[in-house]
Amino acid sequence: MEIIKLSPKALNEAVKVLNDGGVVVCPTDTVYGFLALAENEKAVEKIFKIKKRPRSKILPVFVKDLKMAGELAEIDKNPAFAKALEGKQEKILRQKWPGPYTLILKSKNVLQTPGVCKNRTVALRIPKYKFLNNLLKKINKPLAQTSVNVSGQPPLTKINEIIGIFGSNPGLDLIIDAGNLPKTNPSTIIDLLKEDIKILRK
Repeated sequence: MEIIKLSPKALNEAVKVLNDGGVVVCPTDTVYGFLALAENEKAVEKIFKIKKRPRSKILPVFVKDLKMAGELAEIDKNPAFAKALEGKQEKILRQKWPGPYTLILKSKNVLQTPGVCKNRTVALRIPKYKFLNNLLKKINKPLAQTSVNVSGQPPLTKINEIIGIFGSNPGLDLIIDAGNLPKTNPSTIIDLLKEDIKILRK
């Protein structure tokens, strides 16, 4: 496992590790997050093991832009609600992204990785953090992600705590050290599967 300060070198190393099926700890616009290629089943499984996360809880996915989101999800095209939606979902996506909002949408089944999609749903987000946005552009693939913590515990923002708890975990390949992040909450989760919008987590 390697620890690298936030830098252009860290960006290149993260791309290499992720493409090789590894797991990276990366700062985000909310808290530190675990990242893995969303299409790589073994890499996604590593996150579940590292975090001790229940398999019933799917991992959200970072995408680089609205186009990539549209490749993975049926935005305003859910047959049961298409007429009622009439661009409503896309309008919300443009309002909330980039930013700390995870939006649950109907999956096109392009991503079929266990742990990322369930019951034809997928949870997507475009973050607002320069390093992470650059990483998404450079790797040009959706990334499975979740906050850095043991499942059920508060998300971690202090780098020394992260290194102390996860630094020796054999499933983790790279930690990108951006120092301590401001205390904040994980992203707000909004369910856009039906005409009536539901906020599942604020």
